[in-house]
Amino acid sequence: MKNTSLFLLSFILSSLTTWHYDLNEAKQLAKKEHRHILLNFSGSDWCGPCIRMHKEIFESGSFEQFADSTLILVNADFPRMKKNQLPAKQQDLNNAMADQYNSQGKFPYTVLLNANGKILKDWDGFPNEKPEAFVSEVQSFINADK
Repeated sequence: MKNTSLFLLSFILSSLTTWHYDLNEAKQLAKKEHRHILLNFSGSDWCGPCIRMHKEIFESGSFEQFADSTLILVNADFPRMKKNQLPAKQQDLNNAMADQYNSQGKFPYTVLLNANGKILKDWDGFPNEKPEAFVSEVQSFINADK
């Protein structure tokens, strides 16, 4: 039983998509791995459409499979509840990303970038489409950038 539990836990953890929290590190990784960056601005504890986007799109199997081989994911979260406040260093990083890419403070707001940080496409709000359609749309902008 113990071995089965460990196997299941390792399988679950290995299938989780990796999110980064520092755009400069993400750019370096994107250049090294020849990938694009998907930057998402969210309010994880107050923004209903943000929570829905993570649950319905970003946590879907089709998006995770696509992202794991194609994208570097970056999350700039802006929680409001005191218990969820981020460390000052992370908040500074998120503020810098917002200053550069989300100066109007939209939530959710998602930006597809090339490895140099050039905007290829942005989504204002929850994209009212199935995860597969969202993946297809992202892929079309990546293809156009080649």
